[in-house]
Amino acid sequence: MTNWFERPAVSILVALKVSPDAATAIGLMIAVVAAYFTSQGDFLIGGILVLVGATFDLLDGGIARATGRVSKRGALTDSVFDRVSEIALLVGLGMYYTSGKDESQTAVLLAFVTVGGSLMVSYVRARAEGLGAKGTAGFLTRPERIIITVAGLVLGYPMAVLWILGVGTPLSAAWRFFDAWRAIDSE
Repeated sequence: MTNWFERPAVSILVALKVSPDAATAIGLMIAVVAAYFTSQGDFLIGGILVLVGATFDLLDGGIARATGRVSKRGALTDSVFDRVSEIALLVGLGMYYTSGKDESQTAVLLAFVTVGGSLMVSYVRARAEGLGAKGTAGFLTRPERIIITVAGLVLGYPMAVLWILGVGTPLSAAWRFFDAWRAIDSE
């Protein structure tokens, strides 16, 4: 996040005594509410809430650094809550498409594939880093997925979100895997 936004926002949250863990938890709670609105077909509200929740999630690290509260537990909580937030939203989209409002087996399949791809992007990075490789290659990391999700929901194109993420996240995970695989010394 750029300094023109992050620094003032972090300063405000620090002044309000918002802890890094609280910012992470607030981001997750907002994501769950966004998932509800998305499941009801209220994509504009869902998209706006995803943006607000992601903002809290993106600021928690800045709060931790500003308050000297950087910790491995905080990093773990942040990573896990990021995945839960993303899964919640995709479950909301899947629920929308199975609710009879606009039933579509393709949409549900894409939501499941997106969840799997999203989890694999994170898993490959964690496993690669555990083996001494970087594991950061790829093109649909969390910030890109958030931007695509917010834009698609706010503009009223949830199927476009599912198609882009349903195709892109597995490809991004595969790219990350092969990049890390090449970087690991062969034994």
